[in-house]
Amino acid sequence: MEGGGFFALISRMRYINRWGLMRGSYTENIQEHSHMVAVLAHALAVIRRDVFGKDSDPNEAAAAALFHDASEILTGDLPTPVKYYDPEIMAAYKRVEGVAEEKLLKMLPDGIRDSYRPLIGEVSEETRAIVKAADKLAAYIKCVEELKAGNNEFVLAERQTMEAIEKIEMPEVKYFMENFMPAFGLTLDELDISVK
Repeated sequence: MEGGGFFALISRMRYINRWGLMRGSYTENIQEHSHMVAVLAHALAVIRRDVFGKDSDPNEAAAAALFHDASEILTGDLPTPVKYYDPEIMAAYKRVEGVAEEKLLKMLPDGIRDSYRPLIGEVSEETRAIVKAADKLAAYIKCVEELKAGNNEFVLAERQTMEAIEKIEMPEVKYFMENFMPAFGLTLDELDISVK
């Protein structure tokens, strides 16, 4: 359906599961993941702007994060060990992602397509970096939650994801890790949500 199926396909993000090779205590789909990445990207952009005084657009970061895995509706979620096995596979997968992104964009009417292009296919470098960092944070949160549930399947993934986060040279990521990440290891009672 030319120019009309975009949002119907976007709604199918909930059918694409993540962590396909891992035994998880709960299933996470790319729609849920994209929401969390959007929350985290927004937070990183706010921290960049309000704490470190750098120019940043939290709304653009959040919107781009909502669509950052949209191509996986057409490609599926390729497991990380396969996707990053070697440069040739990674380059080929990037080309496939680009074709899928173009296909999605062509499903939008001409009048609004250009408004979605900066969110799907042509994200600015600054926004791309924020979304990529938020994506890593979301993966790390998933690992922490799985380990908290007693699932040792995620021990190596947690360590590797933490190593990747430590290599991100963005002060807002360090700020988030120091100020917000510890709470993800707490129980609901430890979070103390009572109204006083």
